[in-house]
Amino acid sequence: MKNIFVGNLDFNTGEDELRKMFEVYGQVDRVSIMTDRDTGRSRGFGFVEMANAEDGEKAIAALNGTQLGGRTLNVNEARPKPERGAGGGGGRGRERGGRSSRW
Repeated sequence: MKNIFVGNLDFNTGEDELRKMFEVYGQVDRVSIMTDRDTGRSRGFGFVEMANAEDGEKAIAALNGTQLGGRTLNVNEARPKPERGAGGGGGRGRERGGRSSRW
């Protein structure tokens, strides 16, 4: 299986249109275009899962840099989502030496 990132999508591109582009290169298991949680509008990128890794590589090579809806697509292998720590962090609590920090 090959998970592929597709970036710089036109905001009107639908999942069916994206699926058809990739099906030329092999079996597509899943297509998902990421949408804004509040508005439901496309965020301009999505993911395509292809059943065969070799077919996925062919699709990446063929489609990266091509035009769709007047935009140049950025197509490459999807990277795993980074793990998020369980803590907040990033705050300015105490500095070295045990002194309280002042804003």
